[in-house]
Amino acid sequence: MIEIKGLTCGYGQKTILHDVDLSVKKGQFFGIIGPNGSGKTTILRAITRLVKPVKGSIFLDGVEMKDLHFSDVAKKIAVVSQNMPLIAMTVREFVLLGRIPYYRKLQFYERDEDAAIAGKVMELTGIGHLKDSLMSEMSAGEVQLAFIARALAQQPKVLLLDEPTSHLDITHQAGVLDLVKRLNRQEGLTVVIILHDLNLASEYCDSLALVDNGRIKKTGRPGDVLDYKTIEDVYKTVVVVRQNPLSMKPFVMIVSEEVRKKCENGS
Repeated sequence: MIEIKGLTCGYGQKTILHDVDLSVKKGQFFGIIGPNGSGKTTILRAITRLVKPVKGSIFLDGVEMKDLHFSDVAKKIAVVSQNMPLIAMTVREFVLLGRIPYYRKLQFYERDEDAAIAGKVMELTGIGHLKDSLMSEMSAGEVQLAFIARALAQQPKVLLLDEPTSHLDITHQAGVLDLVKRLNRQEGLTVVIILHDLNLASEYCDSLALVDNGRIKKTGRPGDVLDYKTIEDVYKTVVVVRQNPLSMKPFVMIVSEEVRKKCENGS
């Protein structure tokens, strides 16, 4: 579905990504992890053409992205950003923004089809009862669901999410990721998601790419990527990795400085 070959890019004179190769298969739930500033978000920005490659190519369904019209990209790829500005419009109005790529020339208002799709995705994301609520008056969890609903209104093949759980408590984290997982499994939606929480990435993702200093350190299944040596090498902190007894996925535990000193002193 998405193929990145030899991608080098950045901002101005500063290079962030160096010779990145990445492959996301159709229907995958693909996670991108790595320390702050490692280049995770830049990968998504390059996919959506917000950042131009200095070198390398990005392909969508076998077609190089630079050869696709922006409206065609918007019909295939939807983005849920980590930035959630307060917006003085209703949820319904906000979700309908996702239909703009499908507007015909000189079309200023939604058609019945657009309204029906917006209604469907609001129900799908559990915010149908909030359709007349103002975005600026909702909780962070509800706003995040509205952003996902707007993205789904584009009827994309690929959903890109940049740290969608960073401002949420564990209840809403699980709710958002469970929803995205259902869409991935039931609707065949290809998902590429950036996550800071290694345990959430381990639990929900089929495959992971670990980014370190603008390069891909390791890719594979969570069990192949999340070993303690790799994590300690990249994140520069001591961890213990065990297996979740229910999912059998890796579970990462941080070892505090106090505990490390006690262990070193044999106490």
